[in-house]
Amino acid sequence: MPAHVRKGDTVVVRSGSHKGQVGEVIRVDPDSKTVVIKGVNLVTRHMRPTRTNPNGGVVTREAPLDWSKVNPVVDGKPTRVRFQTKDDGSKVRVAARGGKVLGTVRGPRKTSKKS
Repeated sequence: MPAHVRKGDTVVVRSGSHKGQVGEVIRVDPDSKTVVIKGVNLVTRHMRPTRTNPNGGVVTREAPLDWSKVNPVVDGKPTRVRFQTKDDGSKVRVAARGGKVLGTVRGPRKTSKKS
């Protein structure tokens, strides 16, 4: 089953300690069902010096969130996502609030001409 969020979507966090924060999806991992959102769920790591990072130091970066905690934003409000199959066979993501098309999951089917 396709994910309701994709890389580049603007999403809002619906639950947890980061509830209400809005950001852009940087990465989606369908195997672990997580998303990484720019500027949300920041964690601080104390890195020891290595060959690739000779100075070490404190590094702040985004940690993954479960994708069930986020919803895409349409017209400034969070919305659920529906999937529609069009007449040409293409499958698209549609916002439940307003019906705006959020993106294409699958392109149109190729038809073979028989003569």
